[in-house]
Amino acid sequence: MILSILLFGLYVRLRIAVITDKAFRSYIGNIYLRVLIKTADDKRGRLLIFDKGKIRSRKGALHESDVALVWSDPLTAFRVMISMNEEAMFNAAARGKVKIEGMAYFLQWFNDGMKLIM
Repeated sequence: MILSILLFGLYVRLRIAVITDKAFRSYIGNIYLRVLIKTADDKRGRLLIFDKGKIRSRKGALHESDVALVWSDPLTAFRVMISMNEEAMFNAAARGKVKIEGMAYFLQWFNDGMKLIM
């Protein structure tokens, strides 16, 4: 449940950034990309859709995406994501707690966009 709330909060933060942050709005202005953040058991997740300057979202883990960040469990996902620490993400990947499905380039694009607004 806490991960679902965090992911919804992320969506809200992205929506606010589109309205208030000119650099972020410009960054997402020319791309169509679907980023899925979910747990490995497919019980929790959220799809973030970047659509040429607009952001939409769908709850749930069973969506088609261009890139997916798949967490082994919701608690690890919450702890690492809330920390906003790249080393914590690296350590989670090294321990097999998170994996990427799809093109890593898209995940890097997403991370760069997150750095703009955080």
